[in-house]
This record gives sequence, structure tokens and C-alpha cells, in this order.
Amino acid sequence: MYMNQHVILWFQLFNICAMIILNAFFEGILTMKQINIKSLTLSDFEQWLVENDIKPYRATQVFKWMYKNQTDDFQSMTDISFSLRQLLNEKFTIPCIKTALIQRSSDGSKKYAFCLNDNHHIESVLIPERNHHTLCISSQVGCSQGCAFCLTAKQGFTRNLSPGEIVSQIQMVLRDLDDNSLPLKNIVFMGMGEPLANYQNVVNAIDILLNSKYGFQFSSRKVTLSTCGIVPNMIKFSQYSPVQLAISLNATDNETRDMLMPINRKYPIEQLLDTCRNYPLRPGRRITIEYVLIKDVNDDINHAKKLCSLLRGIHTKINLIPYNPHLKSEFERPENFRVEAFQKILIKNNYTAIIRQSKGLDISAACGQLSSEM
Repeated sequence: MYMNQHVILWFQLFNICAMIILNAFFEGILTMKQINIKSLTLSDFEQWLVENDIKPYRATQVFKWMYKNQTDDFQSMTDISFSLRQLLNEKFTIPCIKTALIQRSSDGSKKYAFCLNDNHHIESVLIPERNHHTLCISSQVGCSQGCAFCLTAKQGFTRNLSPGEIVSQIQMVLRDLDDNSLPLKNIVFMGMGEPLANYQNVVNAIDILLNSKYGFQFSSRKVTLSTCGIVPNMIKFSQYSPVQLAISLNATDNETRDMLMPINRKYPIEQLLDTCRNYPLRPGRRITIEYVLIKDVNDDINHAKKLCSLLRGIHTKINLIPYNPHLKSEFERPENFRVEAFQKILIKNNYTAIIRQSKGLDISAACGQLSSEM
């Protein structure tokens, strides 16, 4: 009798524990079922609505609230029925990244450190121009490309950003700008990470940036994607996107580029530049060639002459970027007279060549200086 009671008590205790565990499990599942709506494309969301017997045009309404009106709350979407708002609230979240730190440069640039929902960090840079702002945004946490001159590369790769995390950088900066600020006109994918290594998420984010029905309505001329040269994705991207393309070249021979940019071992200079020659450009467009000038590595006039030969047949302009030093690199910035001599060779050979004056150097916000290590 005593043994039976003992067994019964243990069985009851087991059932109670099992119920607690199961309840916690199912509560977790319910939480997991809440989908980040910013991870969906418009067509994804339309499909979900149709599957739930809801008119698909509601997708455009919701996206317009999220992106044009920058709303993070379904209950604020006043042209949608209360019952649908309740359903969306149950099934989806509208997460937004958080601003962890804003640093201001003496030249007017601002660097934003954003905290993601998993506590990783990314950085974006707002750059004042003559009559507008340009925003440099990130596409990955860290970077896997291993470029020798870049601080982001030193931390390695953590993960890709979702379309929502890419777009949220713009939303948070827009919220920070006051009514008297210069307008935000240009978006450049030149922050942390290699955009074409996060291909689909970047393409989906660009669709939101350009879309006139529910997105930000940026002009395709005012959005630029910079790549280290992932050739297959460049070809695929050329068939999809109308935005501007920039190539980070930085060398005139494979040996030097192999050392500076490991991607060159897979897609050498000749293959990369042939892809540029065959890249379909809209009328009046040019491919931007970015060339970081590093003292005693790629900055003498012979390199300039070789660059002129390499770029024949490519409709291009050239941005010369004097190297921006950081503590994790032994490279040095070239003297101004060497940079100017390099530029003169290019201009003499009928190329448009601009020396980019680095902004945000005093807050480590210039090209190649971004990091997510807080």
C-alpha cells in the first residue's frame, strides 16, 4: 500500500512538471510564430493575406504605413479594420533597431552605432554634402572578404542583415534629422559588409528604397551599391537593379590585388573588368571605380598609367580615396602631392578622376574604418 502511494505521488509530480514544461514550450512556440514583418517582401505578405482570406491590397497599405509613414505599431494603421490590426498584432512584429551611440565629427559627419535585436552592432555614417545628405549604410555584421586595408574585415563575419535591418538604418537616421537639416538624397551601400554577399536581402531592401507605392521613393540614380567584385552576383544584379554600381578595385595587377583583396584570387582583375565592360548601363550612367591609394603599395605614377590602360572601354569615373589609417593596420596614407600626381595622369588620359576628401576621420567614420565592436 505504501509503495503504491509513493508511486502515485511521484507520478502526479511528474505530470505537474511535464505540464509546466509543455506550457513553457507551447508559449515559446506561440512567440516564435510571430513573424518579423520587415523580413517579408510585398509578394510574401500578399500571399499570407490570401491564405488567410484577406484582400491582398492590404499588403500595400501596411507596407506604406511601415516605410513611408515609419510606423512601428499596427494599431496606428487607421485605414485598416480593427479586426485585421488585431490579427496582425498577434501574428507579426515590427521590430526596429535601436540607436546605441551617435558620434559627431568636426566636419559635420555623424556616425550612428545601431544595436540589433540579437545585441550585435552595426554602424552607418551620415555625410553632409553641399545641398543634401548622403547616408552610408551596412549590409552585414562584420565582413568575410578579408580586405587587408579595412577595419571591418579585421573582425570577421558574423551574419547578414535582413532587409528590415538594412532599411531601418535609414528610418532611424531620418527620425534623427530635424526640419532644418539638409534632406537625405543619396544612399550608398558602402558601410560594413559586402552587399553582393548578402544578395537577396540587399535586393529586397533596394526594392523598398525605390518603390513609389509603399517605399522611400529614392531615385535609382541616388542609390549606389559598392562591391569588391563578386562577378557572378554582379552579372545577376545587372539583370535586376537600376541603381548605380561602384567597384572597389584598388590595384592594377593581380599580385597586389591578391594581397589587398583576397576575392581577386577567385575573380581576378581581367575577369572583373570584362564584366564591367559588358555591364548594361542606362543612358548617362557610368560605373564608379573606387581606388584606395596606399603609400608605397599602389600610389605611384606607373600604377596610374597602368590603371588608364586597364579601364579602356569601360564607361567610368574614378574615385581616388587616400587611405584612412586605423590601429589594426600598418598601411600608411600617401602624401597629398602623390595623390595629386596620380589624379593628373588619369585626367591627362581623359578620365574623370575625383579625389574624395574623407569625412569623419576624427570619429573613425571614414571609408574602411567602420566596426561593430563596441
